[in-house]
Amino acid sequence: MDAVAVVASLALIEYMVISLMTGRARQTYNVPAPATTGDPTFERYYRVQQNTVEQLVVFLPALFLFARYASPRVAVVLGLVFIVGRVLYARGYIAAAEKRGPGFAVSFGANVILVLGALFGALFA
Repeated sequence: MDAVAVVASLALIEYMVISLMTGRARQTYNVPAPATTGDPTFERYYRVQQNTVEQLVVFLPALFLFARYASPRVAVVLGLVFIVGRVLYARGYIAAAEKRGPGFAVSFGANVILVLGALFGALFA
């Protein structure tokens, strides 16, 4: 089993669930496409989706690079931390925008470690 690929797949599934939640919120709060503003609750769902895709752009390559140049096991742990951070971010932000901070810090922190670990691992391999 390739645990790094499993974690990457879980992160992508998480994003797909967030996308479905955003689509459902679009209907619930009557925000017809292509609008991205209107109801404040919908806007929070939408920002969760957008911020998650923004973080995935960093997370996925960093995860695989860290696994290659630093440690696959640590990459898996950091990947799971990222996923949990995104859950915390989504739950917090959907409840109230000011509650997004802890989840963002967890997932962003995991990304920072993955990127820097990959860089230093590649430099000193």
